Amino acid sequence: MSIRGETVTVITRTKTGDLDAKGNDVYADTPVDVPGAVVWPRGSTEQVQRQDQVTTGLTVLLPASSPVKPTAISRMIVRGGTYEVDGNPGDWRSPFTSRRPGFEVQLTRVTG
Repeated sequence: MSIRGETVTVITRTKTGDLDAKGNDVYADTPVDVPGAVVWPRGSTEQVQRQDQVTTGLTVLLPASSPVKPTAISRMIVRGGTYEVDGNPGDWRSPFTSRRPGFEVQLTRVTG
């Protein structure tokens, strides 16, 4: 049995221009597929007072060999859903061997 993980897509934002017609910075999204990710749910909450809103959380461990490291303004596509990166990713390192197994990324998706 081999462990392969899942392929997720990291969408990074890059500033491509200084100003648009409204005076805002211009950004472009760049999607990059990252194989070998480990995904587990953090659960979800539901808000039903005056709205039907569900907030779902995931934790994703990207391998250290990932071609891209997400930032707090990145998004990720996991299992068909688009999630916002919640904060900066954690960079796991062993204090004994200096081994770096990967990056822990917290994701949040709000629907409704």
